Amino acid sequence: MRIAVDAMGGDRAPGEIIRGAKEAARSGIAEVILVGREDVIMNELRRYPPVRGVSVVHAEEVIEMEEQPASALRKKTDSSISVATRLVKEGIADALVSAGNTGAQMAAALLGLGRISGVQRPAIGAVIPTFKSGKLLLDAGANVDCKPHNLLQFAKMGSFYAQKIMEIPCPKVGLLNIGTEACKGNEVTLETYELLKESKLNFVGNVEARDIFQGEIDVIVCDGFVGNAVLKFGEGMVSTLFQLLDNETKSSWRLKLGAALVAPALKKIKRTMDYAEYGGAPLLGVQGVSIISHGSSDARAIKNAVKLAVYCVEKNFVLRIKEFVA
Repeated sequence: MRIAVDAMGGDRAPGEIIRGAKEAARSGIAEVILVGREDVIMNELRRYPPVRGVSVVHAEEVIEMEEQPASALRKKTDSSISVATRLVKEGIADALVSAGNTGAQMAAALLGLGRISGVQRPAIGAVIPTFKSGKLLLDAGANVDCKPHNLLQFAKMGSFYAQKIMEIPCPKVGLLNIGTEACKGNEVTLETYELLKESKLNFVGNVEARDIFQGEIDVIVCDGFVGNAVLKFGEGMVSTLFQLLDNETKSSWRLKLGAALVAPALKKIKRTMDYAEYGGAPLLGVQGVSIISHGSSDARAIKNAVKLAVYCVEKNFVLRIKEFVA
């Protein structure tokens, strides 16, 4: 299997992106096609021992994180994300991974791969670590303004993905809101609540943000503005918490001794709550596998994103979603 990796996308590109892609190839997860400026990629590759299953496709341009996605795609037709998407469209690659501009990746997927018939808006399905394994949050940033029928479709696609890809039987669906009562929320959430209640989904009602990490709800539905804010708040909170623990345990020899005793447990917890373990989030609703990775992804995150892309292709989830939507 061949996975196109946008070597120029992300805060740590190209170094960490290329290192993660090489590690994926070295581990036998997949062949990787590094897409970007060939001279830059080749200079980076020379830093490591040669690995089979790594090739390079040149793309002269790069869409930066701060650029407006639609206009950047029109101006930069030879950008790394455009070329990587084109490789999937032409069947040269089976899927793509990028940690670059999320809006540009979504726009490239819509223009290059196309929307699945019947899908009004694609959504980013991000896996959130919880006490009871990973749970799905969508939309995690693709659509900042949504109508109730959009959220209903997100819930349907998310429930299907959780069942078929995450292997959660009869996933519980919750609507992210400011309270658990049915009467809480704005006009959009109030109307969405009624639509979800009337659907055939396993809808369990509203869920508050503080309850997400308990892991009781398998699919959490919201618009992309709220979802992205929740996702980044959670990442920041976990990072800050472990930084505080690290600082405090260094303040005295007694605390250092105590930290040494609980270090294995803390490392396990930190690994469980680390977004890099999940690699990225699939863009649900387009005709191809496009994995959106965190902008600050390191090599481990990219390796896991390639692994996720392979898993989605092996599960044939695009065709399954087509059939489900139809």
